[in-house]
Amino acid sequence: MKIAIVSGKDEGPSKLNAFDNALSDAGIGDVNLIKVSSMLAGNAEINTLPKLKPGAMVNCVLSEVTSDKPGDEITAVIALAIGEELGCVVETSGINRNLDELIEEAKMMVNYMMGKRGVEKKQDIIVEYATTTVREIASVVASVVYLKDEIIE
Repeated sequence: MKIAIVSGKDEGPSKLNAFDNALSDAGIGDVNLIKVSSMLAGNAEINTLPKLKPGAMVNCVLSEVTSDKPGDEITAVIALAIGEELGCVVETSGINRNLDELIEEAKMMVNYMMGKRGVEKKQDIIVEYATTTVREIASVVASVVYLKDEIIE
């Protein structure tokens, strides 16, 4: 199993446009995202995001938040852990929440999921996040993208 971990942030004239712009900033704006639950194969290999085929159906775990309140600090966080047999991904987000607290929350959740399954981590937890202060309307995203040959250009 191959995955990529991405994040992005941007503003737009509407909430939808801000979200779309954040997806584009993350490199996943020209595909159809299919939200999946949070499991990885134990052999998960982390890659840089390749160029994806426009319109491809792409599985992902997605954390996102959008705000139209100027001055809001918005943050999207993804954390993942990989074991021998499987791995887990968690997502969390917040408005005007401390970044370190969100990261710790994500780490706690992924540690819990791995522990509940009796799976030992092969490496440290990996965290990806996007954060920004809203000027007018902004969105942030963080995602684990599941890569298959048929979606790669």
